[in-house]
Amino acid sequence: MDVPVTTPAGTPVRAREILGVSQVTNKALTSWLHGLPGVDQVGAEARAASLGTRSIKTTSKAWAIDTAISMIDLTTLEGADTPGRVRGLATRALTPDPSDLSTPRPAAVCVYGDMVGHARDVLGDSGVKVAAVATAFPSGRASMRVKLADVADAVSAGADEIDMVIDRGAFLSGDYLTVFDQIVAVKEACGDARLKVIMETGELVTYDNVRRASYLSMLAGGDFIKTSTGKVSPAATLPVTVIMLQAVRDWREQTGQMVGVKPAGGIRTSKDAIKFLVSVHEVAGEDWLTNEWFRFGASSLLNDLILQRQKMATGAYSGSDYIADDSPSLY
Repeated sequence: MDVPVTTPAGTPVRAREILGVSQVTNKALTSWLHGLPGVDQVGAEARAASLGTRSIKTTSKAWAIDTAISMIDLTTLEGADTPGRVRGLATRALTPDPSDLSTPRPAAVCVYGDMVGHARDVLGDSGVKVAAVATAFPSGRASMRVKLADVADAVSAGADEIDMVIDRGAFLSGDYLTVFDQIVAVKEACGDARLKVIMETGELVTYDNVRRASYLSMLAGGDFIKTSTGKVSPAATLPVTVIMLQAVRDWREQTGQMVGVKPAGGIRTSKDAIKFLVSVHEVAGEDWLTNEWFRFGASSLLNDLILQRQKMATGAYSGSDYIADDSPSLY
């Protein structure tokens, strides 16, 4: 028998309404999530491949490059991170291309929680957000007490956004209620900070699981659904992102609520970024073509976007010596 478990205070009322229950239980979640339409793997991959071959005009390409830059969460998540490295990355976010001050700024700088204060000191009220990974990133293997303390520390240090990781072990074993409860509790701990829920799609095995994890994250109150930590391969793929974009589109049709999407890890070139932007436009719609609702978790991507931007402005590529080399290995 499925024994009801009391969810944390503040469990989204919408979740109970959508599930049609007065109490969120694992049985109710399982029934609803497994009742979602299955993903046609061949169709999903064919759709992504088709979107990835679209060409765009020069004027649209210039807009796409600037838009992609503005959507980047400029990221360093290495064990060897130092205050100096984080301050340097934050400084670069303020002036991505010193040779052209019209270059847009990235959306955020994403760091470990203990580095939030260093990023905040540099970014101040510039409008560039400080995002912190939390909840025992990247594994998620810690007690809830530790996970919530991780979130609280980052928020108190000045984080505007929290990127949490779900318990993939619980999800894959069918314990959806544990995942739901944890997202709800983390969302509460975020206060005014926006919550991005990292599903680590490379470990979810199937596209059906990606769809279920997307909906579970939205049911629990996530502001964004995010593909990956960048520490597991494959990371952000176009088919997975298309499935997530379909989920947020359908979620808004059902609830009226917009949820953002963040592919992270492995997106390194302007060509790749443009494929994702085309997918956003064609699948979710124009409302998601803003850094309020779509992000790239990246660092090396910024270098290529700036090189392409300079090429379009001057007709020639700048030498690599003119572009900062501050990119962590996996981003």
